[in-house]
Amino acid sequence: MDPQNKYARYTNEQLEILELVYNECPKPSSLRRQQLMKEAPILANIAPKQLKVWFQNRRCREKQRKETSRLHGLNSKLTALNKILVENNDHLAKQSTQLTLQKHTLRKHLYGDCSSQRPPMEASQVGGALAAGSSEIAGTSELPNIQHLSLDHGPVGLSALAEQSLADFLAKATGTAVDWIQLLGMKSGPDSFGIVAISHGCDGIAARALGLVALEATRIVEVLKDKTSWLWDCRRSDVIHICSSENGSTMEIMHTQLYAPTTLAPPRDFCTLRLTTSLEDGNLVVCERSISDAECLSYVPSTQYFVRAEMLTSGYLVRPCEGGSCIVHIIDHLDLKVLANDSHYRPLYRSSSLLAQRMTVKVIKFLKHLAQEEIGEIVVGGGQQPSVLRSLSRRMARGFNDAVNGFPDDGWCTMGGDGLDNVAVSCNATINFSLSKFQSDRLSSLAGVLCAKASMLLQNVHPSYLIRFLRDHRSEWGCNMDFFQQDAASRSHGKRQAHVPLFHTAKEDFLEAVILEGHYSAEDGTILSREIYLLQLCSGIEDEDIDGCSQLIFAPVDANLSDDMPLLSSGFRVLPLCDDMDDIVKRQSDSEELRSGKRKNHKFARSILTIAFQFMYEVGTRDTVAEMARNYIRNVMDFVQRITLSLAASSLGSSSADAPFVSSKGASLIHQILQSYSVSHGVDIIPRNSTDKDAIVMLFWHYAAAIICCSLKATPEFVIANQAGLQMLETKIEELQTVSWERTIGYGLDSELAKLLREENGELPEGIAQTSKGKRVCYERGLVWRVDEQHLALMFVNWSFQAGI
Repeated sequence: MDPQNKYARYTNEQLEILELVYNECPKPSSLRRQQLMKEAPILANIAPKQLKVWFQNRRCREKQRKETSRLHGLNSKLTALNKILVENNDHLAKQSTQLTLQKHTLRKHLYGDCSSQRPPMEASQVGGALAAGSSEIAGTSELPNIQHLSLDHGPVGLSALAEQSLADFLAKATGTAVDWIQLLGMKSGPDSFGIVAISHGCDGIAARALGLVALEATRIVEVLKDKTSWLWDCRRSDVIHICSSENGSTMEIMHTQLYAPTTLAPPRDFCTLRLTTSLEDGNLVVCERSISDAECLSYVPSTQYFVRAEMLTSGYLVRPCEGGSCIVHIIDHLDLKVLANDSHYRPLYRSSSLLAQRMTVKVIKFLKHLAQEEIGEIVVGGGQQPSVLRSLSRRMARGFNDAVNGFPDDGWCTMGGDGLDNVAVSCNATINFSLSKFQSDRLSSLAGVLCAKASMLLQNVHPSYLIRFLRDHRSEWGCNMDFFQQDAASRSHGKRQAHVPLFHTAKEDFLEAVILEGHYSAEDGTILSREIYLLQLCSGIEDEDIDGCSQLIFAPVDANLSDDMPLLSSGFRVLPLCDDMDDIVKRQSDSEELRSGKRKNHKFARSILTIAFQFMYEVGTRDTVAEMARNYIRNVMDFVQRITLSLAASSLGSSSADAPFVSSKGASLIHQILQSYSVSHGVDIIPRNSTDKDAIVMLFWHYAAAIICCSLKATPEFVIANQAGLQMLETKIEELQTVSWERTIGYGLDSELAKLLREENGELPEGIAQTSKGKRVCYERGLVWRVDEQHLALMFVNWSFQAGI
């Protein structure tokens, strides 16, 4: 046997069979492998020990191959990222040189030469000097104005505009045509989505992003041009006219419509010229800019529902790299034409930071997610394909945008109000339910869909805080309206909700199924149990450091999810109203605090909450359902206003001064705790003249002794506690129900507690308990009393942490 070939002992036929066995059953313990080995007579003359060695070597080679492939991919990624950083450093060096030249030019014009006596400059002269300094450093970046060329000249006029657009775009993407300020707080390293910057001091709003994407360049360009697939705010993007140039470039006249993010503002649309071309160095470019209003009207007439906005030169530069990846430069530069009556929500259309979050960063994350799907890094359970769930997410987001905007060409018409203008109701009788098996037993009686919507201004509440709270406390607002039954007398009472994760469409966007278990009252008064299934899309609730849009969108579905199922999307969207410089200062402050290891909460200024709920109605019940929907939305708005104060206090670090938000059910339980204590012990914890529920909750929260309420079960579970009780257990109000009874209060107390339960109430002698973190707690006296048949309350007086533990 050749010592250089350790597999020379095997014949070619044996090696082929061994490879087939390994590929089908790589696990050593597989019964199928053992069966295949027995069924292969050609392997009978090989010793079992030799077979074991062969399989071990095969597994080692497989691991080595995977590790080599991973390291090669990581090295390619780091090489491309280093290239991005070098280019970004060169760009910053150019900016520094430009600022130095501007400073030198300004000083020369202000003070002149030492031998000359020059009078001080006027403000207009200062601006001219700065412009002169900028032109000196820019050199050939000054571009001729060829906007006067008409598109009626055909390909000649289009080519001239396209050439100017290409030069402007490259100056923004790789030059110094725009003063960019990098956004801090973004994740760094090989797994980051890239470098993000926003404009400063230019016309309109602009954002730039650079990222590394593991896709082919042509595939990236194909995705980028299909804007409706990744930009949920894009209603439509149509090609009106197309032609080609001599060098193979493609020029298109585009009409793009963007949804309005809130009910307070009209939607925007653009009429643009888009160029797709390949540069001499092999890079691909897709750039786009608006054409003049006179030219727009000849292609796309303006409508009364949209405000015609302007897209300054924007686009994408795709640069292929070694290893099949590409560096993608993205520039978004818009002038959204803020109207005179838009002053209260002006930041929505004047914020480059919000543009970066809702559009520029969105496309980079979408491309990276798509690349992960194609190489199999994203696996979805239940046999579902990622593309199917991604399509569902897009349908839900578009459905919510359609409900918020209510375009007449989609069949929506506004209904008359009830004298109060805070809630708008519109109806749509054109939705065809007959194409679906969804609730098929009621299809014959359905007449259409109603949408009740409203917007409100919030103060000092981070968007992610509010949306996360609404998601976790659905029973407080979401189970008082039956999405399937429009009879006003029917109510659904949710008892428990379960969240089943389905799919992450991006880092901060995820799709989940929600199962609501409860009961409802039928028309004859009987109580029936049932389950409600919701498909739910959550965005922007996992990253608190980014002040972007956060939303919670859900739609009722049946258990059998089908493609033809109508999705009546409802939900909440919170948009921040912050200035770009405020956002930059906050990010810089957060970054410095993270580096120093200290973190404090910052005051969040203002935001707009938009609420939209859709309801089906039957023939003859439209007005009844409309009134019910108005009242429901107003109740939800009242609920949000009540919890906003509590969330604002918590986010500002003042939770010790104000009681946390307590639901109506929790407030009733607190009242029963205090009332049952008065009955059992003959003493009032709070004054009897306190009748306001909020005041009672506040007094309970600040009571000096630790009060803890738990459920009466075989193993008690904590339900609610005041501030002292939470401090004694070393936990938070939202984590109280996860604290173990046996390891805390039940530590050495079970025998005493069983005795007291038989007596309904009693007193505990001096004792020791434990916190949720295992620390010993001493108390001088403890009181126990029964609140009702399901709850028990305990009070610990003069407690303290045991020294030395």
